[in-house]
Amino acid sequence: MKKNLLVLTLLFSVLALAQSENESKTMGFYISPNIQAGYNLGNSIKDSQHKDDAYYQQYISPYLHNDFTYGVGVVGGYQLLSFFALGTGIKYNYISDNLHLLNWIVQPKFIIKGDTAATTFEFEYGKQFNQSNVNDTHYFGGKIGYQDFFSKRLNQEIGLFLYRYNSKVSNAWFIGLSGSITVFSKKNYTVYGKD
Repeated sequence: MKKNLLVLTLLFSVLALAQSENESKTMGFYISPNIQAGYNLGNSIKDSQHKDDAYYQQYISPYLHNDFTYGVGVVGGYQLLSFFALGTGIKYNYISDNLHLLNWIVQPKFIIKGDTAATTFEFEYGKQFNQSNVNDTHYFGGKIGYQDFFSKRLNQEIGLFLYRYNSKVSNAWFIGLSGSITVFSKKNYTVYGKD
């Protein structure tokens, strides 16, 4: 049994990291740490319309005391097709005092690749799994990004995101910027890997 498991592990490793001499249309396996900062659009709307409305604050969408959110996360996945990748991972978000969210995320990504760069369209769904001041939150949203290839197995990305956080006590929209670096398994995916 142990020999079979060892053989399968070695075979999987060789297949995952094997390189062909031709250009690869996919990244293969990838891991992507990221950071983000966003602005709370919901608060700016409530500042002018509903901040002093007690009914709105209690029953519809309570005011968050912080206008900004900050986050850090990591996503790992596999590029299945030349234009589509699927990843999953975790993300930590600070939204306000006593509102620290740790989310398990799913991230489908669409990629339009050029020679030295790519445009990406990501959709993201996250579900909170830690205990905080507010529990059972989830969020969904999207991001448009620009990837710059700078090595055989590395690219960097900057993107603009829009996320909506939902909970029993609040719904908040955040818009902001994110940055990430992606490490991937297939060296021939970028022009730098074509020796």
